[in-house]
Parts: sequence; structure tokens; C-alpha cells
Amino acid sequence: MPYWLMKSEPDEVSFDDVLAAPEQTVAWFGVRNYQARNFMRDQMQVGDGILFYHSSCAVPGVAGIAEVASGPYPDATQFDSAGKYFDPQATPAQPRWISVDVRAKEKGRYLPLSDMRAIPALEDMVLLQKGSRLSISPVTSGQWNTILAFIREQR
Repeated sequence: MPYWLMKSEPDEVSFDDVLAAPEQTVAWFGVRNYQARNFMRDQMQVGDGILFYHSSCAVPGVAGIAEVASGPYPDATQFDSAGKYFDPQATPAQPRWISVDVRAKEKGRYLPLSDMRAIPALEDMVLLQKGSRLSISPVTSGQWNTILAFIREQR
């Protein structure tokens, strides 16, 4: 099974927001990077594991475990002319941006980015590479298992 790290700003959608949502599922919207879009469109499958990562906050880090809950579909925010994710070049007939639904699975110990940087088994993780800014990145099974072990500690 493939694994992913997906970044969300907790002021917009936090892991707790997903836990509180109906069926603990939300649409992953607002991705405006072609590589991240292509991951959702071409590679993600229902059931893939997700490290739900809080970014652009005081203490960025992995906030929980989720899974891909739907196939790709057009991101409705690209058509909202009053919204911050509006794309005037997108049309319903030719959408440019993709969403998938994400379902919360497990909330464990919060794993801050600073702690992740100190774990040798994660040194090759895309998130930890200099200049990496992707909102969605692949995670290896070794990285996935290492992070699961850390977030499940002291529960």
C-alpha cells in the first residue's frame, strides 16, 4: 500500500476538524501545485495511508493518521470566484485542480518536525529535504512504520 504525507494548515483544516466531521471525512481542497495534484490524480488510491501534517503553525508536525477515502474529482474551490483558491482558467468542462476525500483513522502523540529531524530512519524523507515545499509527498513503508511507532508511544 502506498503512503503519503499531506500538509494542512490547522487554521484551515486541522486533524481535529477531520475527527469532528461527518464520517470523519473531509475533501482535500486547495492544492495548487501540479506535482501534488498529479499525485492525487494519478497515484493515490482509496485506502492509501496518510500522515496528516500540520504546517504553517507554531509547531509543525504529524497530527494524525488518515487514509484516502475517495478517488480523484474536480476541486470545487477552483470555480468559486470569491474564494482564495479560484482559478480563472479552470472550467467545469476542463478542471485543472483535483481533490480527494481524506478520512481520519487514528490520533496519536503529536510528532513535531524538530523530532522528525532527529530520527535517523527519516533522513531521506521528502519532507526533510532542503527546499522541499510540496503539500503532498510520498512516504516509504519504512518511514511510515517509523512514524507510526513514534506517534503510538505513550498512549
